[in-house]
Amino acid sequence: MPQQPHSNELNSTWCLIFFAWLIAAGSTLGALFFGEVMGIAPCTLCWYQRIFMFPLAIFLPLALFPLDEKVVRYALPLALLGFGFAVYHWLLQLGLIPASASPCAKGSSCSEVSAEWFGFLTIPLMSVGAFALINISLFATFIRDKK
Repeated sequence: MPQQPHSNELNSTWCLIFFAWLIAAGSTLGALFFGEVMGIAPCTLCWYQRIFMFPLAIFLPLALFPLDEKVVRYALPLALLGFGFAVYHWLLQLGLIPASASPCAKGSSCSEVSAEWFGFLTIPLMSVGAFALINISLFATFIRDKK
């Protein structure tokens, strides 16, 4: 007969998924705020990052009631791909990737910094941080699930 997980393990798994959802929901609301309230038009890379972030804001809370640890199977690939696009976008803005490698053909420029706070915090860097935190939380959930 398989062992039932302890309630502490379930609580920590629930908290990890909840934390990932908080980040995804905050990022989704932030992206909508930048676009709709501040009037910052999203570039092509921003749209790709939204494609990977917005579903996470829906999938993750659905996995909390009842707790579905298998959410990692479909949430982690989204978070990893989003992280890849966010890092690429950030490196493009830093000038470490040439602007000629930008997928932005018309509209907002992917390599241009449209908003900056504290002299270093840009929208792509915030996206890198959000996807990184979500990935860490989902990897921790995956590792807990394997035990």
